[in-house]
Amino acid sequence: MSFWDIIWFIIISYVFVAWLMVLFTIISDVFRDRDLSGLAKAAWVLALVFVPFLTALVYLAMRGPGMAQRQNRVLEQARAQQEDYIRSVATTNGAAADIAQAKSLMDAGTINQAEFDAIKQKALA
Repeated sequence: MSFWDIIWFIIISYVFVAWLMVLFTIISDVFRDRDLSGLAKAAWVLALVFVPFLTALVYLAMRGPGMAQRQNRVLEQARAQQEDYIRSVATTNGAAADIAQAKSLMDAGTINQAEFDAIKQKALA
């Protein structure tokens, strides 16, 4: 193999990987879009299988701007779910809060020392 064969192999490999990324991005966008019917999704996928380059160019020209909006919507939903989860975890009572609550119950006479010790052990476990 000559130097130029290696360079050509690198260029072809780069183009192939870029093509795969575009193809998978389009396919994921097709299935992410809730406005497309099942028949339209099937048509896009079949077109991508049988006429891949032309279909990819047409898809990117026709539906390209919406791709970014759909991706942003998915990311916003994921971020909102993550924030909800963090809030739910952060607001749960920790061991210190459980012990403080048990101490206030013991001071009020609701529970005795043995019950307080049991709650404390459970909270620290």
